[in-house]
Amino acid sequence: MPKTSLGKWSLALLIAMPLLILIGTSFANTLYESIPAGGTILADIVSRPALALTALAGMLAGVLAFITGLLAIIRQKERAILAYIVTVIGGILTVFIIAEFLSPT
Repeated sequence: MPKTSLGKWSLALLIAMPLLILIGTSFANTLYESIPAGGTILADIVSRPALALTALAGMLAGVLAFITGLLAIIRQKERAILAYIVTVIGGILTVFIIAEFLSPT
């Protein structure tokens, strides 16, 4: 387990990420069943705000888990293996998000 506060935050954010994404996707089957998906993120925020914003919050939590994990390892000398795992998972998610924005098709 992480010992530093940033290490604990990165673990908490990584745990929150799939929960937020799951909550967001559950809205697609319940709240917004009859509303079609928008072609862009902005169109989804306008037409299905609860779904889009919770999914975006989940992605943001993953990116923040990467940043706080990296800061914990570099600045606070965190040595817990879980902090390294969180940082790697958050880094992979960050790469996928950047790739999605660069090449959305």
